[in-house]
Amino acid sequence: MSNWKKRLEAGALALVALTLAAVPYCPAAGDGDRQALGEAKIPAGPYVALTFDDGPRDATTPVLLDGLAQRGVRATFFVIGENVEGNELLLQRMEGEGHQIGLHTYHHKMLDQLNAAGFYAEVDQLRATLTALVGREDFMLRPPYGMMNAATQARAAAPIVLWSVDPEDWSDRNTSRQVAAIVDKAQDGDIILLHDIYPSSVDTALQVVDALLARGFHFVTVEQLFAIRGVTPENGKVYRRLPPPRP
Repeated sequence: MSNWKKRLEAGALALVALTLAAVPYCPAAGDGDRQALGEAKIPAGPYVALTFDDGPRDATTPVLLDGLAQRGVRATFFVIGENVEGNELLLQRMEGEGHQIGLHTYHHKMLDQLNAAGFYAEVDQLRATLTALVGREDFMLRPPYGMMNAATQARAAAPIVLWSVDPEDWSDRNTSRQVAAIVDKAQDGDIILLHDIYPSSVDTALQVVDALLARGFHFVTVEQLFAIRGVTPENGKVYRRLPPPRP
């Protein structure tokens, strides 16, 4: 079984455990967990994946993690290597609290503008940093600005995750506008883009969580969304959303 299939299986089991028993996320469900959850079913959707780029930042990311923990919500963080420096404990907290961590390059460079050596320096350096901190190598990739080309896909050695809902929170600090832009558009299978480096975006994220939970949405990591849809991610393939199958 591939590493991604194993991780997705564990993620799906963890989601069931969270839903049925309200227990902390376990990123590596063992055989005993699988037997105990064998008759359980993943709850019906709708599902969305909340994702954050450009962190971690010590002034904002802990506030976001606190708010997500209070709500029992897991998210996906596409981190920048130079921002991990000095924030290693924050990254390990993300992992320990069941959030997914992904690659967003080491210096936030546009990958489609780099030659092969530059690409691997940006991506592999970050992958090695994260591996040293969390003990694994299988991370999804989000290119900065969503900019990529065929060479990016060929070199990625990871699934490429973009987004389907973008309130452009970098363009202003208008939380009410951002919340409306997300809540009014969100559909089953969407991947939502925000940035955990702005206090206003942290406020937006938590208000969005409250509003969509009230509407019956479930928040999952991108990995869990793949597992729910029964899709095994492929290296170099681009994913913007994972809608439910058509009836």
